[in-house]
Amino acid sequence: MSREPLIFHIDVNSAFLSWESADRLRQDPNALDLRTVVSAVGGDAQLRHGIVLAKSTPAKEYGITTGEPIAQALRKCPGLTVVPARFDIYLEYSRTLMALLSDYTPDIEQFSIDEAFLDMTSTIHLFGSPLTVANQIRERVWQELHFTVNIGIAPNKLLAKMASDFKKPNLCHTLFTHEIQTKMWPLPIGELFFVGHSARQKLERIGIHTIGQLAGCDVMYLKRLLGEKYAVLIHDYACGIDSSPVASREPANKGYGNSTTLAKDVDDMETARYILLSLSETVGARLRRDHVMCDCVCVEIKDWDFHTQTHQTTLNNPTDSTTVIYEQACRLLEEFWDRTPLRLIGVRTTKISDESYLQMSLFESEQSKKMKEMEKAVDHIRNKFGTDSVKRASFLQKDRMVDHAAGKEKHMKN
Repeated sequence: MSREPLIFHIDVNSAFLSWESADRLRQDPNALDLRTVVSAVGGDAQLRHGIVLAKSTPAKEYGITTGEPIAQALRKCPGLTVVPARFDIYLEYSRTLMALLSDYTPDIEQFSIDEAFLDMTSTIHLFGSPLTVANQIRERVWQELHFTVNIGIAPNKLLAKMASDFKKPNLCHTLFTHEIQTKMWPLPIGELFFVGHSARQKLERIGIHTIGQLAGCDVMYLKRLLGEKYAVLIHDYACGIDSSPVASREPANKGYGNSTTLAKDVDDMETARYILLSLSETVGARLRRDHVMCDCVCVEIKDWDFHTQTHQTTLNNPTDSTTVIYEQACRLLEEFWDRTPLRLIGVRTTKISDESYLQMSLFESEQSKKMKEMEKAVDHIRNKFGTDSVKRASFLQKDRMVDHAAGKEKHMKN
């Protein structure tokens, strides 16, 4: 007997800021909870450099937005507390969240560092009603991990993600098919997943301001306006149609990758490099964890028009180095990106081999040897003593990696 699909979307509220706050309070219970003051994660307040990666609820009252330059945010609120990002810490919190979620279903798709889809279709009957179970997960995350999440409950991934974006923070929302007309259709068109700034402007110019108006529009007309593939996609989304499955990560022996769907369109290389750095750090750490090397680096981008491009390069020698992966990813992006605003950026490594078969290159520099050993040593110390026992950021600053990103020693992700 087939069951009606049931999907949960888990979304951490202000993830980097929440994790930063939780970690500071873990180390010192009397520390300032950044979530209660006007604060942001990202960049350098003194140098007024970098971008806002996450902001507190009080910061929203000043009009501070994710993705805007730190200098601009400080003009809005000179008293803004800015703290540097510590991606190694955030990755550990992400892992603990995924481990908790695996108690409820084996069918988990980690959509980004702070988001996941759970296919609860086959396991919901073990725990209770959908809303009861979602609230149980939400409360466990707060009690055990000390940060909050929103959870969307729906029959497909698109509707679950839309539901999790309803009123925040620390809430659960449903968006079943019979609720689309009342809960989703009145929303502004810009709130529909994958409708970016450029598409929103085009739609508003022809009088489409809400998701419901888009759902009622002739798709043939939309194709002439937006292009066939993208028009069909967002019209389906507006109607609540999405057939994509919850897909676990691909087998380790095929490749290692990470991607992120951006909150705002990115059209400058500085910000893109920053994102590539965080993605490369995740990929490099996973390669080292599994004692494998990659021989190919690929960058994937997807623009507002749903146009996907990839560009890859084969390395002279297999590697598991964050530095090498990041540098190659930056070079690839420079070569093929025409600065069309991006909604998604990804880094992938393929041609995976066991590190035991790697022969040391005769042309490997002493600096690169030290870099490899340092990265492995940092991973080992963190695994044994915790992620805050060694700060990779200061190490990477010496290698001037962060000169290519949007800040100094802040932009690390394990």
